[in-house]
Amino acid sequence: MDNGIFNIVLEYINIIFLVFTVILFTMFTFMGYLSTRSSIHYKNKNSFGDLSKIMASPLAPSITIIAPAYNEGMTIVENIRSLMSLRYVNYEVMVVNDGSKDDTLEKMIEAYDLVKIERKIDPNWKSKPIRGIYKSKHSSFSKLTVIDKENGGKSDALNTGIQLSENKYVGCIDVDCLLLPDALLHVVKSFYQRSKKRVVAVGGVIRIANSCKIAGGRLEEIRLPKNWLAKFQLLEYTRSFILGRMAWGRIDSLLIISGAFGFFDREIALAVGGYDTNTVGEDMEIVFKMRRYMHERKLPYTVEYIPDPLCWTEVPEDLKILINQRDRWSRGNLETLYKHKDMFLNPKFGRLGMLSYPYWFFYEWFAPILEFVGFFSILLFYYLGILNWEFFVAITCTVYTFSVMFSFYAILWDVYSYNEYKKTKDILTLMFCAIIEPIVFHPIVVWAAVRGNYKKLFKVKSGWGSQVRKGFAKA
Repeated sequence: MDNGIFNIVLEYINIIFLVFTVILFTMFTFMGYLSTRSSIHYKNKNSFGDLSKIMASPLAPSITIIAPAYNEGMTIVENIRSLMSLRYVNYEVMVVNDGSKDDTLEKMIEAYDLVKIERKIDPNWKSKPIRGIYKSKHSSFSKLTVIDKENGGKSDALNTGIQLSENKYVGCIDVDCLLLPDALLHVVKSFYQRSKKRVVAVGGVIRIANSCKIAGGRLEEIRLPKNWLAKFQLLEYTRSFILGRMAWGRIDSLLIISGAFGFFDREIALAVGGYDTNTVGEDMEIVFKMRRYMHERKLPYTVEYIPDPLCWTEVPEDLKILINQRDRWSRGNLETLYKHKDMFLNPKFGRLGMLSYPYWFFYEWFAPILEFVGFFSILLFYYLGILNWEFFVAITCTVYTFSVMFSFYAILWDVYSYNEYKKTKDILTLMFCAIIEPIVFHPIVVWAAVRGNYKKLFKVKSGWGSQVRKGFAKA
């Protein structure tokens, strides 16, 4: 009798894994289809017309690029130079020095001849105290504003910038990100291409700049990263942004905009209180809040997504830093999902509640935990001599093959759509990464996610963390 019950339990476990696998396969296949349709539609829609003359006009809508800086003294001058060279007239670059302990502020003052100015500050806005606001003496740097404040974290720095900005739109980016010259033209076009819906936010693809050649704040040559961790992340980003987020954008269900490249309607951002300073997943949290705000008021709105490679950033090349980053992402996901748990399978929120939220819950949060538990279950079953080898081999080979083919499709579709990596050797290298990723890189990501969830669920003290950057290669 005991053996019969035990066998039934094992059968149910097998069924759970099988059903979960089939659902994921179906969803990822559908996402691939949606992203392909969306990419084709986007390219066709943007294959004609030249908006550069209109958007370069002084009558174009105003926008503020907010870039928090903490201990960025080594690269801050060049980073600002890059942001100041965008092809757009009516924009401001606002660098928020978030209590840097190095010479970040001094280098900005020296390089751009900054002087402290007086500016009215809302005393009711919650943020760490501002120590000074700086503008340049020279008209050639009139677009630059530097805010010096006490350290409060990235979210607090971004909120300070949103509050002090006087423009219609705000762009929240990482200060070390490199934006292509036409980036703002694409962003503003996305805000204005809808006639019946208000565009409250615009996000886009994040490209990896490790090993690329940079000169004068400009991208001179695109190169495949030399570091293997960076190569795996390039593959992961390609799959995530080109297929995943493109698909969610297609059905207007995108729930996250990368903190490295996100633009918002300032009025709505202020209405929801800006970024949440009590979470490490602030980029996901603000999109949730803005969507809820519009949805609950029954206001027609949308969140746009740009597939063009407009933003390039450096990713971790150190294993410890990578794990800390993914640990933080997992904690941020869990915090946001828990805070908005009433959206789960709630038809009141439409596709967001019935499709997007469940996907984030089951795949982004629950799947790594299930994988982790499943691995040790397999070891236990093997030790007890009850492992169903036929089922195990069949489902493992199926999952592995599907994973590799999905990555292959992402690589080839990216080559067809944007062709950033033109060398055959680079494409073959990425395909090799796709073949070994499930065995080499994916377990690291799963472990980091499990660790992050453990810290959050058991209240292990852990902060935002930091990333030590090597800096871009010089041309």
